[in-house]
Amino acid sequence: MSLREQSSKPDLYVIARIIEAIKEKNKLNKTTLATSTGLAYDRFVRYLSWMSDKGFVNIDNEGFVHLTKEGEQAYDELVRWILKYVGQLKFGRLGPRT
Repeated sequence: MSLREQSSKPDLYVIARIIEAIKEKNKLNKTTLATSTGLAYDRFVRYLSWMSDKGFVNIDNEGFVHLTKEGEQAYDELVRWILKYVGQLKFGRLGPRT
């Protein structure tokens, strides 16, 4: 699977984990955000690029990632869908890997 194919089919739980981490801190730099979500940096950058392209996040001139209103709405819809059809909300480990 090419990089383009991988980025066009994101794992929704990973997207939700990234948004959850941003929501908890309001804004994070990319390195801290990648660490807090437990993703390898190269994989995280692909997700962040996808999320930016969709308008879910903005990255300011200082490298801080901010959640947009559209990102908040997408997160809320995703959480509702997961709770309705899966029955539980479990994003896996948030925070640095040890």
